[in-house]
Amino acid sequence: EAAFRAFRDCSLDTRFKMVEAMRRITLEHTDELSRMAVAETGLGRVEDKLKKNRAAALKTPGPEILKPEAFSGDDGLSLVEFSPFGVIGAVTPCTNATETIINNGIGFVAAGNAAIFNVHPAAKGVCNYHVSLLNRAIMEAGGPANVICSIANPTIESANRVMTHPGVRLVVVTGGPGVVKAAMSSGKRAVAAGPGNPPVIVDETADIRQAARGVIDGCSIDNNIVCIAEKELLVVQDVADLLKREMLAYKAVEIRGRD
Repeated sequence: EAAFRAFRDCSLDTRFKMVEAMRRITLEHTDELSRMAVAETGLGRVEDKLKKNRAAALKTPGPEILKPEAFSGDDGLSLVEFSPFGVIGAVTPCTNATETIINNGIGFVAAGNAAIFNVHPAAKGVCNYHVSLLNRAIMEAGGPANVICSIANPTIESANRVMTHPGVRLVVVTGGPGVVKAAMSSGKRAVAAGPGNPPVIVDETADIRQAARGVIDGCSIDNNIVCIAEKELLVVQDVADLLKREMLAYKAVEIRGRD
């Protein structure tokens, strides 16, 4: 709360510099963060976490998409400008540990908010380290201390306390069905992302070779631990054999029978 009050006195130019510093320090430490995440959680692959961290740091929209709009007409002049919520409570997963920190963090700071993270206990070391890096970058860019905070020893109990705390205005949750349900029942406005487990449908209009490679690349990223990665494949009969051949040519493995 104190950081949010101090943040309100920062200029918009400082906010742009803060976000740019958050991107930069994450990119500088991407290799370290990716290796730490795999070592601590035992999940995923370093080479894929490198890609995900870079993508989140570079592609997450910043203050540039929140520009005010003005319009006039017979009834006068109107100005539409976005304002921050205040302190945001965020719960993050172990599958996209630091990727979620930088993605959420940039979004929160870009809009002028402060945040407290209750990260997944299985990734608390790397996530809390990442939060400390981001705070250092924010202060070096001229922002206040502790704009982004995290709980040293996160638990289910601490997550519930964050989500129901009177000082938290908005809850942002990425995780399983239990924590999503808790967020939706917290009495706060909530943005929640739960299990995805998406199917893929391939029909006769598809570029079969591209489809085969896309499905394999998508479902294999980070050992298929992320919920957006393809989990099952539905194919129309006319192209099923052709798709199978293309998948086998792209190093898929066919398992026959129960043995």
